[in-house]
Amino acid sequence: MTTGALNGLKVIDCTRVLGGPFCSQWLGDHGAEVIKIEPPQGDETRGWGPPFKDGASSYFIGVNRSKRGIALDLRLQEGREILHRLLAEADVLIENFKTGTLEKWGIGYDTLSARYPRLIHARLSSFGADGPLGGLPGYDAIVQAQAGLMSVNGARGDGPLRMGVPLVDIATGMSLAFGIMAAAFERQTSGRGQFVEASLYDVACSLLFPHSANYFMSGTVAGRSGNQHANVVPYDMFDCGADKIFIGCGNDGQWRKLCAILGDPSFATEPAYATNADRLANIDAMRTRLVALLAPHDANAITRQLMEAGVPAGRVNTVEDVFTAAHTLHRDMVVQIGDYRGAGNPVKLSRTPAQFARTPPRFGQDTRAVLSDHGYSDTQIDAMLTAGAAVAAPP
Repeated sequence: MTTGALNGLKVIDCTRVLGGPFCSQWLGDHGAEVIKIEPPQGDETRGWGPPFKDGASSYFIGVNRSKRGIALDLRLQEGREILHRLLAEADVLIENFKTGTLEKWGIGYDTLSARYPRLIHARLSSFGADGPLGGLPGYDAIVQAQAGLMSVNGARGDGPLRMGVPLVDIATGMSLAFGIMAAAFERQTSGRGQFVEASLYDVACSLLFPHSANYFMSGTVAGRSGNQHANVVPYDMFDCGADKIFIGCGNDGQWRKLCAILGDPSFATEPAYATNADRLANIDAMRTRLVALLAPHDANAITRQLMEAGVPAGRVNTVEDVFTAAHTLHRDMVVQIGDYRGAGNPVKLSRTPAQFARTPPRFGQDTRAVLSDHGYSDTQIDAMLTAGAAVAAPP
């Protein structure tokens, strides 16, 4: 990896599970040298399966490409000495240890920033280190619940529903990547690193749009509305032939085009439906008429016709539909490296695009090579591996 936008950025990744590895995978895809440090028992997501391949779950494999992998026990002084050797040449440390863990080991931010003043120390946590919930544990779904996302997700009349993807983990990984890049940009002026934090809870709060904006302006507490939008009508899923489609009309012009294409142009100008506010006040009756108009159509054909007319619409696809779709393949959103396949990187750069050369590492795969790169002799490495305490590598 020599031509990515982040070529020259060296990242020590001590994160596990999803948010942190998602962040570091993006950095690696765009050229950063990422060294993933796993504890002696490995990243716990290696066991989050089936399915498995070569001892690793699809969950682990899905967010750990574009990295070198070493196994290091930071609980031991010998392991921390090796970490210091790595950090001496690093730009970024990413970690998601429980609050106070690094301080207990003598490698907290205050210590590291004094020793490595240019180091950007990035932390991903559940609730942050301070406040009433500071330092407490939490996974994506826990935070979806506590930060209100579940309260607005689900069908009318049903109970709160967890989102079907770990959106909070992923968005926090993206936020942390942004924070790291912001700190790296600022460092060009100041010459100093800084502490970067992204917590699942904070990010989840920021994702509550537009319900948060509606609450701040009107005091209205949103409930569950299924697929319907809180402010825009129609913006919903509808049965269409044997399939389901989603239609979103963001303005009255798109609404008029929709009605014309469906063969009922006068529908759009009736007083009960002429404006978005009118349609919102009469949403159930409007929806019933749209369902009847859509029933005889083929989902793929009508969505194409609507989109070509400027009306956003799409068939509701399965995961298989998505990753075999011509547009997905054209946009390089399927990555293949040998027999590895994964979702591509969505950030497109014209001169320095993302590259994909490293498959997710086997446990301890690069331990020997990384130690050698950082000044350890073969004799020293052999001795450490034979001792079997601070470091590990595959046979």
